[in-house]
Amino acid sequence: METSFSSRPWLLIFITLSTVHAQLPGLWELLVSNAGLASMHTAVTRFNTVVLLDRTNIGPSRKMLPKGHCRYDRHDDVLKKDCYAHSVVFDLQTNEIRPLMILTDTWCSSGQFLPDGTLLQTGGDLDGFTKIRKFEPCEPDRFCDWVELKDVELINGRWYATNQILPDGTVIIVGGRGTNTVEYYPPRKTQSGAVELKFLAEVEDNQMDNLYPYVHLLPNSHLFIFANNKAVMYDHEDNKVIHEYPELFGGPRNYPSAGSSVMLALDGDFKTAVIVICGGAEYGAFIERSTDTPAHGSCGRIIATDPNPVWEMEDMPFGRVMGDMVMLPTGDVLIINGAQSGTQGFEMASNPCLNPVLYRPDQPIGLRFMTLNPGTVPRMYHSTANLLPDGRVLLAGSNPHYLYNFAAEFPTELRLEAFSPEYLSLDRANIRPVIEGIPETVRYGEAFDVFVTVPLPVVGVVEVNFGNAPFATHSFSQGQRLVKLTVTPSVPVDGRYRIKCTAPPNGAVAPPGYYMAFAVNQGVPSVARWVHLVP
Repeated sequence: METSFSSRPWLLIFITLSTVHAQLPGLWELLVSNAGLASMHTAVTRFNTVVLLDRTNIGPSRKMLPKGHCRYDRHDDVLKKDCYAHSVVFDLQTNEIRPLMILTDTWCSSGQFLPDGTLLQTGGDLDGFTKIRKFEPCEPDRFCDWVELKDVELINGRWYATNQILPDGTVIIVGGRGTNTVEYYPPRKTQSGAVELKFLAEVEDNQMDNLYPYVHLLPNSHLFIFANNKAVMYDHEDNKVIHEYPELFGGPRNYPSAGSSVMLALDGDFKTAVIVICGGAEYGAFIERSTDTPAHGSCGRIIATDPNPVWEMEDMPFGRVMGDMVMLPTGDVLIINGAQSGTQGFEMASNPCLNPVLYRPDQPIGLRFMTLNPGTVPRMYHSTANLLPDGRVLLAGSNPHYLYNFAAEFPTELRLEAFSPEYLSLDRANIRPVIEGIPETVRYGEAFDVFVTVPLPVVGVVEVNFGNAPFATHSFSQGQRLVKLTVTPSVPVDGRYRIKCTAPPNGAVAPPGYYMAFAVNQGVPSVARWVHLVP
């Protein structure tokens, strides 16, 4: 069939970019041509598997459930007897896909890993509105599946909420459509119900723009909560706002106008936290259902722990809505996915942003962004990006349609890809460290040794950085965190290098749970080893 460039102008743009920028950093790799579903929510487990999750009332996916495992869904306009999988687990070692069975609707839900490595998954639409689910991951050759809790539900139904693990290992669940409250899992015995958070109601506008708020746990134990164009510091112990930040100019930044947000790596004395928020849709694009309104390209950066913080503004090389910001093991940030025009929502964006961008926070303003090698697959609404233990970034999903549609200009996307940042290029393989020894469990403040090997002699300090596994959905990775440990210079010992490390001091710096431990030599990360951080 002849390709029409007039009907797909972004394709012509891509071909031009590929010709002109063939030497841009980064490599793309197709992992799986058909994952069976378009992943709306994605999380990497400590067993080096990946949980992919869509909504349930979407009609047939492209992956069948095992025989005899059909479910009945009165809310599904296409299928009442549903024998299709709407969640799968992906084995990173073999690229095999195994179907999982989710019972109630997970559309625009939220999630977070608990300290024991179990994935907590909350809310959704329709019959999933108040549900709490758990997925206890297992080795790829074992069987594990979703479990819906029967003894507890959400106090308030939540759709488009955000989860964040707290220093004591409990999870706060913030907001949701029409739900301007917070609650906790496990429920707090001292509270009889959800707690009102008036801030969320105050920032709501006539196209919402307060959904999927950006929530970051600061090292002072308080929460940075951002919605629309404003932020507060929230004391979750006393359930009160203790600081209001200046307004971030440049339009709304949260769903349905979402850009993305990260907290930069915590290091040094762990007292300083820097938040970056990039991109977003022009206000009104959602109301007008405008697919061609240019997205914002501005970023705001603020020292959230400063007593008198101000936003420092800078511009990305591209305007971008629905981008994902992924913390890399080095402390740099990969900005990937999304569109250059339109807004979030079904059939509401165009001009896919195919070029990833690297944000280098330690560079001076004006020099922080580097444009990377473009991909070929548009990743628009309902797409995700997750850091993998080998340093690559997994790209999944994209379904800007109410049901699956494989004939549209931007079709439902079942392919799984990996993007390799420049640090994985072949010319750096001789300085890539290999972790030969590291404890499986460490306690807060504990001193421990890490042993690495490197093909070429080590020059300078080898970092040991802990990165957690967030729950990625709707352009924000809930709970995402990178902590750079205090280390001493490496010492040669019997053909290896020994690095003396000190574990994070407390749960405010790094909440309890499983972390990917990376050794980073001259900006090149090792394959991670999973470490359980416990009190």
